[in-house]
Amino acid sequence: MSAHNDIGNAGEERAQAYLREKGYKIRHTNWHAQKFELDIVAEKDGLLIIVEVKTRSTENFEHPEDAVTPKKIRNIVQAAQEYIFQNNWEGETRFDIISVIPSGQTFHIEHIEDAFLPPIN
Repeated sequence: MSAHNDIGNAGEERAQAYLREKGYKIRHTNWHAQKFELDIVAEKDGLLIIVEVKTRSTENFEHPEDAVTPKKIRNIVQAAQEYIFQNNWEGETRFDIISVIPSGQTFHIEHIEDAFLPPIN
């Protein structure tokens, strides 16, 4: 496995641990619908929370959440709609971003709640 994938996997694992520590229930990780993927699907306080995890080895070029482009948002929302349909979710849904940047033996984590809203077609 490449170093890029190793860093990404470590970031997603750390993001899951962070969410659990904050009282979130992890429903699914790396959930796929056709060609789209949801990194983490969690639940807390009656909300379904779709979490996009962005891990970077450094902040020098692009902050991780800046990589969540409008096209990426459309893909996340499309996958979330399929998830909601397949799982008969009837509550509210929130979209978060967690950025993870390794810092020595630890990770710097930034959790952005309500990071974006689904675009209006």
